[in-house]
Amino acid sequence: MSGGIIDPGRKKARGQFLFALAFVVLGVALAVQLPFQTTWLEDTSVFVQPRFMPTVAIIGMVLFGCLHLWFLPRRRIVRSDWGEVRVWVSGLEFVAWYMVYVFIVPVAGYLATTVVFCWLLVLRMGYNSRRIHWFSVLFAAAVVIVFKTLLKVKIPGAAVYELLPPLLRNFLIVNL
Repeated sequence: MSGGIIDPGRKKARGQFLFALAFVVLGVALAVQLPFQTTWLEDTSVFVQPRFMPTVAIIGMVLFGCLHLWFLPRRRIVRSDWGEVRVWVSGLEFVAWYMVYVFIVPVAGYLATTVVFCWLLVLRMGYNSRRIHWFSVLFAAAVVIVFKTLLKVKIPGAAVYELLPPLLRNFLIVNL
């Protein structure tokens, strides 16, 4: 096809209908929540209302999602669309990794959890080199040292630290 419209037979068109449809549905769901999640202040200009910018964003989301649906060269779901959706959903695996990490840090400690998870992610990504594995461990330790020591980020001590002798426990809570 000409005029810059993507040919539906080409790979680039996969998943567009589902994406646009999901975008519109999410936009409508957010629009329904606007009155409950934002406020309207009396005696205040429209442009400084807490509800103004979220409303503009959500109206734009629904409007442009509808326009995307309207101008699509095909408006039906085909088998290749579901393959594209699987690719989108596969990224959620790393959200799950992060959530597990967040829940384990208060139990096992920031240093231990960061080192183990960094190494596990390197394994998950398929790296087999011993050098890369060691680099991931050193990188994780460096991240912990930078955040805790140099940037003074306050991260609560782990439950495991309670089992250690007081001097070592205090050192780990303050520095690592």
